[in-house]
Amino acid sequence: MIVKKLLMNLLLATILLFIGCERDDFIETFGVCPVVIATDPVDGAVNVPPDKVITATFNENMNPTTFTTTSFTLQGIDMVAGTVSFSGVTAKFVPSAPLAINTTYTAIIKTTVKDLTGNALQEDYVWTFSTGSTITPIVISTNPTNNETNVFLNKIVTATFNMPMNNATINAATFTLKQETTTVNGAVSYNGTTAYFTPDVALAANTEYTGTITNGAKNLQGTPLANNYVWKFTTGIIVAPKVISTDPIDNATNVPFSKIITATFDMPMDPATITDLTFTLKDSNTPVLGAVSYTGTTATFIPDVALLSNTTYTATIKTGARNVAGIAIANDYVWNFSTITTPSGPIIDLASAANFGIIAGVGISNNAGFSEIHDMNVGISPGVRSSITGFPPAIIVNGFMYASDDIAPPGVPAMLIQAKQDLTNVYLFVEGLPATATVSGDQGGLTLAPGVYKSTSTLLIQSGDLTLDAQGDSNAVFVFQVASAFTTVGGAGGNVILTNGAQAKNVYWQTSSSATIGDYTAFKGNILALSSITMGSHSTAVGRMLARNGAVVMTDTNIINRP
Repeated sequence: MIVKKLLMNLLLATILLFIGCERDDFIETFGVCPVVIATDPVDGAVNVPPDKVITATFNENMNPTTFTTTSFTLQGIDMVAGTVSFSGVTAKFVPSAPLAINTTYTAIIKTTVKDLTGNALQEDYVWTFSTGSTITPIVISTNPTNNETNVFLNKIVTATFNMPMNNATINAATFTLKQETTTVNGAVSYNGTTAYFTPDVALAANTEYTGTITNGAKNLQGTPLANNYVWKFTTGIIVAPKVISTDPIDNATNVPFSKIITATFDMPMDPATITDLTFTLKDSNTPVLGAVSYTGTTATFIPDVALLSNTTYTATIKTGARNVAGIAIANDYVWNFSTITTPSGPIIDLASAANFGIIAGVGISNNAGFSEIHDMNVGISPGVRSSITGFPPAIIVNGFMYASDDIAPPGVPAMLIQAKQDLTNVYLFVEGLPATATVSGDQGGLTLAPGVYKSTSTLLIQSGDLTLDAQGDSNAVFVFQVASAFTTVGGAGGNVILTNGAQAKNVYWQTSSSATIGDYTAFKGNILALSSITMGSHSTAVGRMLARNGAVVMTDTNIINRP
């Protein structure tokens, strides 16, 4: 565990060397972000002598004035008095008296420490050691804190431990909240090193509450807290804004690599407070870079690159997010999700092009009717905004329109160039995949299994519906390589039907010419066209219309939904 932690810290330091880090005053700077790379005693040490001086070594020179008894703390049963100093790259905590024997201590370096250029430590660094032969869990912080006042009425009460706990022992019996002698009903959960108590109903105004973590709470080795941990707080009268839903949901699995992360609030928020500082995504301790936006009541995080396979990510909305009245959310809102474990067939990465329901080179038009694009953006490059017509009555729901000549927000032209490059890359990748079968002519009325299907001329779906059968594999991939035009003919047939777990996000139609979706066709999949794409009257798609060089035309009342 110790070696793994040190390696993770060194890796994080290397990553942050290239991506920069954030000042705690919300000014971004570039350079090496401070990271603790070693401690003495090490994390998890036992039989530490009582006269031990506690040290932490950083990856760079730090600002000595930021190291105080509030930024470098030591806690046993109670907070330990001592002196703090810093020299070179090492912080030192000297206890005022010998440590108690057979006692577990937790040292914390807080994010208020900075390097010489003002870059702050990105997360509190916490490690634990014992002067005895065993490590005992303790509560190192709570939210609300002890004796805190004016607590929000919809506060989620949390307690953070100095080590991972056995989550089976963190329950309604070991984590309680009371108003005098009356037990508050609520749900108890546990994640990381933090226990959460979510009251069933809002707390009463101007009322004192008592939180308790009992010694029935145990660590992974079965060691309980030495004593019950008890703290009090008093509510005020304010109800804070809160996150009411996320996509992906908490603990979702098989999330696609191209997923856009969203969080929806119960009231309008101040857009200026929804930024990459208050909406973050991490792979373990590694920050994921991305663009954050806000519209309506929904915050959106679009990763700069595709997510990794078989990886658990943690998304966080921080308490810096405030509503239009300036009231912050009551707690950091944290949720986790995992990406696809083992994709079936080729791994096709749309990268930043996945954020778009429509990409065109020279024109985008909605000729008639109330067309809609849902949960994706619309972009044109190198074409300009004047080449986009029919918006409105066409609308984009939970997405944005971008053109190569946009001057706001900053960076749009470069973003579109990257999206077009990503589209070109995936087009060429799909075009070059080895075929598993050859097809020609009309595919209407057929049922096809997962695979890469190659047509050496035009391809049709005309005399009936084409059914794509995943055979129970939700990750199954269907690829169609069309050497010329691709057309579906509406009316009696022409629909694309997905069955037995097939998903539209895993269906790709690469055409070396143009594609036409016939009138009233229900289409599924991502079209990657060299030239243009036309959607016939009232045709709908669960997928994307991505045209490298030509135009995308919506004829009349077309709907495009995110796959």
